[in-house]
Amino acid sequence: MISWDTLRKDKRFVWVGFALITAALLLLPFALALHGQTWVRVVNLALLYIMLSLGLNIVVGFAGLLDLGYIAFYAVGAYLYALLASPHFNLHLPFWIILPIGFLLAGLFGAVLGAPTLKLRGDYLAIVTLGFGEIIRIFLNNLNAPINITNGPQGVTLIDPLQLGSFSFNKTETLLGVTFSGPQKYYYLLLLLTALIIIINIRLQHSRIGRAWEAIREDEIAAQAMGINTRNIKLLAFAMGASFGGLAGGLFAAIQGFISPESFGLMESVMVVAMVVLGGMGNIVGVIFGAVLLTFLPEVLRHTVGPIQQATLGRVLIDPETLRMLVFGIAMVVVMVYRPAGLIPSRRRQAELKSSPDATQTGVI
Repeated sequence: MISWDTLRKDKRFVWVGFALITAALLLLPFALALHGQTWVRVVNLALLYIMLSLGLNIVVGFAGLLDLGYIAFYAVGAYLYALLASPHFNLHLPFWIILPIGFLLAGLFGAVLGAPTLKLRGDYLAIVTLGFGEIIRIFLNNLNAPINITNGPQGVTLIDPLQLGSFSFNKTETLLGVTFSGPQKYYYLLLLLTALIIIINIRLQHSRIGRAWEAIREDEIAAQAMGINTRNIKLLAFAMGASFGGLAGGLFAAIQGFISPESFGLMESVMVVAMVVLGGMGNIVGVIFGAVLLTFLPEVLRHTVGPIQQATLGRVLIDPETLRMLVFGIAMVVVMVYRPAGLIPSRRRQAELKSSPDATQTGVI
């Protein structure tokens, strides 16, 4: 019988698997559209969360730096796009200018956050980053006086969609005899950008910089003794991770057409951290799985829990949102007890936890 390791080394098997996955992803929005555009929008949200999780994985999974304020970079990218592509300042710049600026600006904010926290570790770093995330949200909520910059708690409306000439991503159009809805067109764009981010993450992980991040995660003092410039490498981790968050934020603003500070609260940061930890820190496949799982779980519960209770009990006793948080909490506890490295852990981290029973006490968990 052929073993799994043998199949993985067979290039023909790898290419056939890659072709099948690609075909499934290309046909997915049309299959979901049979049940309504809602599920296509859920998949688009999942792709945005994958971008966020992969960005945070650079900081948490590769470099071992716990960041609880990551959603702040998401907010920076979203508000930059909203302010430069809406009637608020009446600029309406094209997205191919705004998104790269948001990418760079979020990276700059990441470096600004990383600079004063270079000597902090563990819980102290988590508290500082959490405070940074809340500061950004409070600023966005209050920068409507004396000069109205962010429109305060009312948020920014009428945000321009992504558009190239007469081609708009939010309108239903027929191309080559095939009808594409707005969410379906956004899906293909998000899928392309997500694939690009995955490739960048893989290249970073196996590069000299990625090995330096792992060395810092394992033992910062030893890494410094081996000649690694821990200061610059840690700043680079914060900047690179934040950049992907800024890109995802700009796309989120364009897709939604409306944003407000409420979209970037603490629970969003916690959710992205949970996706990384639950899936498997440091493992790109695990992080993607965690993001997809925690995005679809609320929707599945919303469409099943209420009808089941109505059919069996005659009324809804437990709200789906309440049950979601309960299931989410139980799942996190079970995973941390029985699979502390995550559902799909990286080989290195799994080996660390097996060799050291106390590894979870010194890591970022």
